Amino acid sequence: MASSSTQTNSSSSSSANNSANNAANTPVTDKATAAAHHAVDAMAEKASVAEDSLRKTAASSRDTIAHKQEEIKQQLQSSYSKTRELAAENPLATAGIAFAAGMLLTTLLRRR
Repeated sequence: MASSSTQTNSSSSSSANNSANNAANTPVTDKATAAAHHAVDAMAEKASVAEDSLRKTAASSRDTIAHKQEEIKQQLQSSYSKTRELAAENPLATAGIAFAAGMLLTTLLRRR
């Protein structure tokens, strides 16, 4: 009796496995699987292209910013040098400008 029940359980479990395997190998499942793989592959390729584009843009921007930063640094150094030269050549005018700027700043700060 126990042997008969074991055989029945084995055959029903074997039938369930076969049904599951057959369901997994149906044309609809195969088509859906292929479509999903195709969609994932297409998305991966688009993501790869977008990533490459972003990396190139970032590298280009970094180079441009570094170049502009160097230009601004040179302009500031040039302006600083010219200002020092003018102050050394015209000390009286420099003192007058500093005095006028101080008076203007004091007037603006007192109004508030």
